[in-house]
Amino acid sequence: MTSAAAGSPVDGLLATASIVLSLLVAVWALIAAVRHRPPDRVQFVGLAVLELALLALGVSALVAVGGGDRPGEPGAFYGYLVTLVCLPPLAWVLARMEPTRWGSAIICAVCLVAPVVVVRLQQTWEVLGG
Repeated sequence: MTSAAAGSPVDGLLATASIVLSLLVAVWALIAAVRHRPPDRVQFVGLAVLELALLALGVSALVAVGGGDRPGEPGAFYGYLVTLVCLPPLAWVLARMEPTRWGSAIICAVCLVAPVVVVRLQQTWEVLGG
């Protein structure tokens, strides 16, 4: 398997920051869930900041596509992109509906899925066959 294309808009500092931020929020939410605590303000602020970072990542990818760059697997790429920007709002809504430790567990689970989707987004940007 080849590495991501040089100059890929989904492979760089913004993607790394999104992954790290997501994992930090996941750890915070896991600690809260283990301690039987409902989601707190820090978790919701973390989700909001994560959403901003993911939106910036998505916009940079769309700008690159508008500039003539193309992902290797367009269908999968756009599917992952839409999924990625929908994850934090989904976690927010579900955690607000479940104001118990399970709300924190929901945030933790979603924040563990987000880095996987970022990596898949990077993989689908790769140029296939040369």
